[in-house]
Amino acid sequence: MASGVTIRTESEADHPAVRDVHQRAFGQEDEALLVERLRNSSAFVPELSLVATLDGGVVGHVILSRAWLDERSVLALGPIGVAPEQQRRGIGAALMGACIDRAATLGEDLVILLGHPEYYPRFGFVPASRLGITPPRPWRDEVFMALELRPGGAHGGGAFAYAPAFVLD
Repeated sequence: MASGVTIRTESEADHPAVRDVHQRAFGQEDEALLVERLRNSSAFVPELSLVATLDGGVVGHVILSRAWLDERSVLALGPIGVAPEQQRRGIGAALMGACIDRAATLGEDLVILLGHPEYYPRFGFVPASRLGITPPRPWRDEVFMALELRPGGAHGGGAFAYAPAFVLD
């Protein structure tokens, strides 16, 4: 990871910088708007919205929010973004490690995401279908992934549902 980077819980003062990071990282504002919708929803878990800072400025952000596996509460990861000029320096990996560790410490069982099939497996994510988890849409198996934070954390699987903040249609 880039020298001098700190990972901490997001504060309200960070909101404008987090919005800027996501807009620049993704080249549009959908992810920034999703973060705002999540913050204003019952799915928001304040302890699981983390920022990476460098020289006092926010350079990255990740959020884990409430989702459901059948009727059980689980976590959905995303979005995660790093300022373009800070990418490929290990900041995203540090954010991933920190949010996974924090979720496990809080006693969570499972994290689910829709993401790049060559990035997330390095953190232990596997195709969710291996754990008996079905997606809410017909997504490709290699992009719909899950990570058990403890053995048996998927509880045999089930149907996954994002929080309403994720769904715009």
